[in-house]
Amino acid sequence: MILKTILAGQTYEFASVKEVLAKANEQKSGDILAGVAAGSDSERIAAKEVLANLLMSDLRNHPAVDYDIDDVTRMDQDGVDEQAYNKIKNMTVGDFREWILDLHTTEQDLKEISKGLTAEMIAGVTKLMSNLDLVYGANKIRIETTCNTTAGSRGIFSTRLQPNHPTDDVEGITASLFEGLSYGCGDMLIGLNPVNDSVASCAEILKRFDQVKNRFEIPTQQCVLAHITTQMEAVRQGAPTDLIFQSIAGSQKGNEAFGFSTQTVREAQELLRMKGTAKGENVLYFETGQGSELSSDAHYGSDQLTMEARCYAFAKQFQPFMVNTVVGFIGPEYLYDSKQVMRAGLEDHFMAKLSGLPMGCDCCYTNHMLADQNDLEALTLLLASAGCNYVIGVPASDDVMLNYQSNAYQDAAAVREILGLKPIREYEIWLEKMGIMENGRLTDRAGDPTIFTGKGGRY
Repeated sequence: MILKTILAGQTYEFASVKEVLAKANEQKSGDILAGVAAGSDSERIAAKEVLANLLMSDLRNHPAVDYDIDDVTRMDQDGVDEQAYNKIKNMTVGDFREWILDLHTTEQDLKEISKGLTAEMIAGVTKLMSNLDLVYGANKIRIETTCNTTAGSRGIFSTRLQPNHPTDDVEGITASLFEGLSYGCGDMLIGLNPVNDSVASCAEILKRFDQVKNRFEIPTQQCVLAHITTQMEAVRQGAPTDLIFQSIAGSQKGNEAFGFSTQTVREAQELLRMKGTAKGENVLYFETGQGSELSSDAHYGSDQLTMEARCYAFAKQFQPFMVNTVVGFIGPEYLYDSKQVMRAGLEDHFMAKLSGLPMGCDCCYTNHMLADQNDLEALTLLLASAGCNYVIGVPASDDVMLNYQSNAYQDAAAVREILGLKPIREYEIWLEKMGIMENGRLTDRAGDPTIFTGKGGRY
């Protein structure tokens, strides 16, 4: 294993595979903050060259966090399909990139090889790809999952309707919900981020979602994104819940900082399969985001992309219905500007799809970043072209509770029309029945919440 190279007459030598991975990463402010980034573009290129010539087995044999102290590493390593791994273990990382992008490499080929990959292997090949490579490679892969409806099919671009409210006022939430529904949002999920993490508040919102969903016979899923333990208690007390949510990290220490363990997730999954309201087997929802491990000093000296890949290694153990990266939510400390946000969004989507996960994205940014709505919309188009399962929708692109900017309710409709994509089929049929969509396009009634509050519509 050679960890040095000569570039323009200068020798670059790296102390470990972990350092090669970190310095081969595209520039991210979080890596600079952590002290693991390349010191120059030349050093970054040198690290990429070294990485390209490492074997895939080198990456497997050098996980970012030691096996003995981390259950994410243990699950990832122990879950490798050795037969699939043996097919690619002696490839260089550069050759593996070429194989992924090869015209003749099919979706089925990628899904089979995915079973033999660890997070570090996926992170490594991602660092060698251009943005277009990430779009092209991810577009080969579709991951379908079933909760109440089946999501992730080719030709489908879905949305999570996010009717957040600054005080969790149920009537205010409902008003925002009706507006989002009237724009054709919500086929992936009706899901709210609560201000109040109490069981009572969580249950009250879930009950309202359930009332609306049943009153209008909406074929979708519902969830309140409280802490996993809060949601579990709400389910035990009878709150109608299709999915249980949790933000996750790429290390055991990071997950513990979020206040849960692997066993907690297993218990939540079992609880929801017994007492939840979902029809299908996929009953979990995970969110991620580059840099979260650094916030809790749980990154073990690794770069944020590699730790993000490890989030997906954790998530895939539980066959979730949906996963998404909240790509620009943390702020400029970890992703400084629109270039870094766009790159991270494409990286995360590609890595999750290669991991075998049903991946979406919250294309978002905070107001103190060097980014704006044009950047967000460009990322949304790129991700939709890459086969992203879904994006978030909030009123007028402004989340008044989380204080960040995301996609507007109507953005998904524009993207669908441009790229010839559709909502989940059952949801499209429902939209047509409600007069919101016709022949794959929104009607003149779109954006009119009185569809649900006018005569005969009151819940």
